[in-house]
Amino acid sequence: MKKLHIVGLGLLGGSFALAAKDKFPEIIITGSDADEKNVQDALNLGIIQETKDIPDTDTDIVILATPADSLGDLLLKTLDQIGEHTLVFDVGSTKARLCAIVADHPKRKQYLAAHPIAGTEYSGPKAALRNLLDRKVLIICELEKTELQLKEKAYELFDALNLKLRFMDPEEHDRHLAFVSHLSHISSFMLGKTVLQKMEDEKNILDMAGSGFASTVRLAKSSPAMWAPILTENKDNILSALDGYISNLIAFREKIAANDGAGLSDEMAEINKIKDILDLGK
Repeated sequence: MKKLHIVGLGLLGGSFALAAKDKFPEIIITGSDADEKNVQDALNLGIIQETKDIPDTDTDIVILATPADSLGDLLLKTLDQIGEHTLVFDVGSTKARLCAIVADHPKRKQYLAAHPIAGTEYSGPKAALRNLLDRKVLIICELEKTELQLKEKAYELFDALNLKLRFMDPEEHDRHLAFVSHLSHISSFMLGKTVLQKMEDEKNILDMAGSGFASTVRLAKSSPAMWAPILTENKDNILSALDGYISNLIAFREKIAANDGAGLSDEMAEINKIKDILDLGK
């Protein structure tokens, strides 16, 4: 691995760069970002060594780490620019639309649809962490459509970064992510909104906020510039997830209104089983 180029120098793009630099000390990392401050921060922090709008033709891998609604056009433009031995992969949270957009591109075999299940509520180059990706799951879609030699380049990087690979089709990926990631962010944002509305009348409400509130609302600190595009890109799956979530909330509210303590206890006990599933995944 000699040359890496990153478009989008925020949390994920920056973390890939820092981790790659640790594992491949001689690597040359270039990059670009629509925000000039991000570019300057990335240079100052040593995330990239040089800013470039177009990767060198001998670049090994180009990573696209921009907001979800920008990835389609960016992917097509990048494929048009790269040399024949360069692999492009994105780290976006939605996959079905991207895979459809690129399906008939003459350089489709030089693209790998990827999504690392890693992140924090912070954004920008200063949020990048060299160990963010360590032992995290990386989902890959349509692996069979990527050229063998380029897949080997990807595996070299993924193995070095200690990523755990999982494979699924793009539609399955987007459907599952709507429930286990996108819905949790919506819940967090809406909890934050509800408490902010209450604060208009009761200024001291946060004095009573404990660790449960802090952990539940943590995701509401996430970047709107990143999450608004994700929610619109995966709209149909998210609306389905929201319908189920809202239905469950209404039913739970009705038990509270009816003073149905036994029903509430039974339902929460049933939901407690999720801890066994989560423990198995560790």
